[in-house]
Amino acid sequence: MSPKDEECMAFRTPKEIYYYKVMPFGLKNTGATYLRAMQNIFDDMLHKKVECYVDDLVFKTKMREEHLTDLQIVFDRLKYNLKMNPLKCNFVVMSGKFLCFIVRHHGIKVDPKKLDAIEKMPPPRNLNELQSLQGYLTFIRRFVSNLAGRCQPFNHLMKKDANFQWDEGCQNTFASIKKYLLNPPVLEALIPEKPPILYIVAQERSIAALMAQENEEGKEKALYCLSRTLAENELKYSPVEKVCLALFYAIKKFGHYFEVYSIRLISRADSVKFVMSRPVLFERLAKWSIVFNQYETEYESQKAIKGQALPTSYS
Repeated sequence: MSPKDEECMAFRTPKEIYYYKVMPFGLKNTGATYLRAMQNIFDDMLHKKVECYVDDLVFKTKMREEHLTDLQIVFDRLKYNLKMNPLKCNFVVMSGKFLCFIVRHHGIKVDPKKLDAIEKMPPPRNLNELQSLQGYLTFIRRFVSNLAGRCQPFNHLMKKDANFQWDEGCQNTFASIKKYLLNPPVLEALIPEKPPILYIVAQERSIAALMAQENEEGKEKALYCLSRTLAENELKYSPVEKVCLALFYAIKKFGHYFEVYSIRLISRADSVKFVMSRPVLFERLAKWSIVFNQYETEYESQKAIKGQALPTSYS
């Protein structure tokens, strides 16, 4: 703590009054202050060999010899009044738990404890239990293709003043989600030399997108899954508009990919290609068309894609 601010952090106990000499994490600006410090300390290593999130740090290297050298650099920088808890540290490991996910050298997967909690969860009997289930699923949504579409049968139970009745459709959906989570995909790390592939789908009440990429063996692997339920006004959109909305939603979330790579866009319908070829569009499609034209995209129909596992996994 800055000496002039120490007295402002005073607190009373039954015997005496104390104040902090070191900034605690409970203060409003502590997180931002800490992150600024980490950025200053590891500025040349961030996103290359160091990842930082609040008070968690990950140091990564491809070779063991490089790892030991980098750790020495990190330790040298931490000598300046920074401390680490040995009980919470792991060194020279191939995988580890970070932010409640299992991070490995080839990708990220769901913590098995999270999956076990869902697997052992009985069918919800009331709104609170359904909200608890939805909370678990929302936490792992990036691993579940078209989660919004899969959970559609639950939506009517979440409405205000709805009569909670767990019917056969809800039970079948609950069982199918559990079955899917028995073998969820591992989200692979992006290979910079290869262009990503974007699958989009628009259903009656939801839209979804899946960013994928071919690995070194030529097999497609998932990078990230997106989905959301359509708003009331969006339910009135035509099928063409819904597909374009799915692409617009994907661009908002995956903009950093679109800015760097030429994206292969694959969809069951050629709606986007149709929109791009029309000289006159009404306001909404015209706005989306302007956004689409900012990026280099190669359009492909899913009908032409054969022998792939991912095209059907997100629908």
